[in-house]
Amino acid sequence: MSRAAALRAWLIADTPLSRRQARLGRLYLQWLTFRHNWLAVAGLAVSLLLALIAIAAPLLATHDPSAQNLDIRLQPPGATHWLGTDELGRDIYSRIVHGSRITLGMVVAVVVLVAPFGLVVGCAAGYVGGWFDRIVMRVTDIFMAFPRLILALAFVAALGPGIENGVIAIALTAWPAYARIARAETLAIRGSDFIAAARLQGASALRLIFAHVAPLCLSSLIVRVTLDMSGIILTAAGLGFLGLGAVPPSPEWGAMISTGRRFILEQWWVATMPGIAIFVASLGFNLLGDGLRDVLDPKQT
Repeated sequence: MSRAAALRAWLIADTPLSRRQARLGRLYLQWLTFRHNWLAVAGLAVSLLLALIAIAAPLLATHDPSAQNLDIRLQPPGATHWLGTDELGRDIYSRIVHGSRITLGMVVAVVVLVAPFGLVVGCAAGYVGGWFDRIVMRVTDIFMAFPRLILALAFVAALGPGIENGVIAIALTAWPAYARIARAETLAIRGSDFIAAARLQGASALRLIFAHVAPLCLSSLIVRVTLDMSGIILTAAGLGFLGLGAVPPSPEWGAMISTGRRFILEQWWVATMPGIAIFVASLGFNLLGDGLRDVLDPKQT
C-alpha cells in the first residue's frame, strides 16, 4: 500500500485512536464534501488569488499607482496600460492591484474586531439569560433596525474620513449579526447533558462559555463571517464612493468608481474596471461561504 493510500485509510478509520486522528479525519471528510461543489472551489480559488494579489501587489503592479502623467490621461486598455489610465494618467491595473490591499485589509480588520466580540457577547447573553440577555438583544435590535451603510455613514461622519475610521464604523454596524447567531447556538447547547455534567463537576460559567459553548458556535460563525465578507467589501466601497473611506490618492476601489463615474459613457474603463474587481471579490467570498455552509452547518442536508 502506498503512503497516500495508507494516509487516507488512517484518516477515514472508523475507530480513531486519538483526538488528533479524529480531528484530521473530520477535516479530510469535510474537504471531500467541499471539493465536490465546483462553485465553492471556484470561490476558494478567487479568494486565495485575491489574497495572493494583495500580498504580492508591489511585484505584480506594472506602474506606480500614484504616479500621474497627464499626457496619457484616459487612455483605453492597451499593451502598455492593460486596463487603461484614469483622468490623471495613472495606471488603473496597478491601482486595482494595490487597492486589493486596502480592501482586504479592511475586511480582515473588521472580521478580527467583530467576530470575537460578537461570539463572546452572544454566548454570554444566551448562557446567562435574564435581564442581561434582554438588554443585549434590544441593543442588537437597535443596530439592526438601520441599514448597514446608512449607520456606517453616520459613524464615519462623526469620526471623520479615513481607513481606520471606516473599519471602526463597519465593525460597529456588523457585530449584532454575529452576537445573534452565537446566542441562538448557545440557547440550543446550554441545556445539553454534557453542559449539565460539567456544571455538576464544578465548572464555572466562564469555563463553560469559553471551553464548551463557544467552540461549538464557531462553525456557524465561520460561515456567517465568510458570507459577510462580500457585504463588508460593498460597505467599504460605498464609503469610498461617497468620499468617506480611504483618503486620496489611495487606490481604493470605491473611490476609483466615484472619480470615474464622470467618464462612464465615453471612457467606460475608468469606472468599470474597479467595479469588476468589487464584483469578482464579492462573488468569490459568497461562493466560498455557500460551500462552507454546506460542509460546516449540521442543519444542512
